Amino acid sequence: MTTAPYNYSYIFKYIIIGDMGVGKSCLLHQFTEKKFMADCPHTIGVEFGTRIMEVHGQKVKLQIWDTAGQERFRAVTRSYYRGAAGALMVYDITRRSTYNHLSSWLTDARNLTNPNTVIILIGNKADLEAQRDVTYEEAKQFAEENGLLFLEASAKTGENVEEAFLEAAKRIYQNIQDGSLDLNAAESGVQHKPSAPPGGRLNSDSQPAKEGCSC
Repeated sequence: MTTAPYNYSYIFKYIIIGDMGVGKSCLLHQFTEKKFMADCPHTIGVEFGTRIMEVHGQKVKLQIWDTAGQERFRAVTRSYYRGAAGALMVYDITRRSTYNHLSSWLTDARNLTNPNTVIILIGNKADLEAQRDVTYEEAKQFAEENGLLFLEASAKTGENVEEAFLEAAKRIYQNIQDGSLDLNAAESGVQHKPSAPPGGRLNSDSQPAKEGCSC
């Protein structure tokens, strides 16, 4: 039996980073399942999700690693930064401490990913405007000063969640097109999947529903 070709052209690896409780897992769940998890448990180690979306007419499979925000897991989660094409750096607009810690998360991202990794800053919980503790303007300025994409989003309502993942994917695809991202480099975080070999089996696409840390 001949296996059909890949139904996507590229795989982009993403990581989601930020303090505990900012809504990283809820953003991932909203993006992959289009549902809000009201009682989202804190991630232990790392969790995993995928979704195929269209970017400039190309089908792209996003492989997304959701990392734990607790300090005791930082040594574990840092290993997942390597080979990431995109990073979503998340803070909670109602908790200034999560915004104040962004510089530390950004330092890790810059040091542990490749120079062309696309980093997008996400101000989550935009639905809680009355409890806002970080202004849109100051976060936008932080993003501009550090060369980051920026969006405020709500994992609860779904506002800008799709856009966050898509904007990063568009920038990654642009980097491929202009040659600044070397697809042959293992650390690029991108795999090109033009078609299946004749009569071949696509074992490389097998995946677990979730992967976690055994620590």
